[in-house]
Amino acid sequence: MNAIELHGLTKKYGNSRGIDGLTFAVEEGETFGFIGPNGAGKSTTIRTLLALIYPTAGSATLFGKDCIRCSAEIKKDIGYLPSEVFYYDNMRVKDLLAYSASFYKKDCTKRMKELSERMELDLSRRIDDLSFGNKKKVGIVQGLLHEPKLVILDEPTSGLDPLMQQRFFELLEEEGRKGTTIFFSSHILSEVQRLCNRVAIIKEGKLVQLEKISELTANANKRIRLATAAPVAPDFFAMPGVSREERQGGEIRFLFRGDLGMLTAKLASMSLTNLWIEEPDLEEIFLHYYEKEAPEAARL
Repeated sequence: MNAIELHGLTKKYGNSRGIDGLTFAVEEGETFGFIGPNGAGKSTTIRTLLALIYPTAGSATLFGKDCIRCSAEIKKDIGYLPSEVFYYDNMRVKDLLAYSASFYKKDCTKRMKELSERMELDLSRRIDDLSFGNKKKVGIVQGLLHEPKLVILDEPTSGLDPLMQQRFFELLEEEGRKGTTIFFSSHILSEVQRLCNRVAIIKEGKLVQLEKISELTANANKRIRLATAAPVAPDFFAMPGVSREERQGGEIRFLFRGDLGMLTAKLASMSLTNLWIEEPDLEEIFLHYYEKEAPEAARL
């Protein structure tokens, strides 16, 4: 069974852009990345999945149940961390978390203590005394408190310092090993690259790519950098797959996409003193999908 399925999911706000015809599925137990810049439609998608807003068209299911009609039933299996967290200021952290736990009709006391210690969260503090980063920690503990089957995270690391981000990633990796499905929405691509098996790229409310991260990087341009002991003819790398060639001193840099065997045969004839072949990161891949339509847009 898929944990999440979207079928033509659409949400429009009058003439404003929302999401348009999203169709994809997230397997149960998968850590799935959902990426795009701010305003691409990530939060709108999540809010629709959680029945916080209703779709204009299309449908979505969580564990095979309609996300709107069965919302109350399936929410007990979901942990959610919004991009911005707001709480009752006059409550203490432990009282807020105990109140949250009461909705799940299970004793979460031990789990609350464990998570709070991991995230260095003081349960005795009042909510209105907390910094934004500490409020985010409250949201993390609250989202994982009842050991949900599905965790939905919307820009989860904003406000966390690097140490807490590392702790948080470790928690998510542990949840993934237990079989928890994680839907990770972010515009920070290095986070998605570290945690996720597959990724969906959203642009202006539409899905532009859905692929395994390993395949996404394997099919992209590789960065080639080499150092030579002898001059190289200007047209030496005039071959299919080579682009953006740059030369400086004894170094040559370019992007390559194609048969690496053909490239290495070419390199074997050179007097190389050093060679680097680097995989692209998701940032470069992401920019490719966002920039490739720029010429068409410029003509409008």
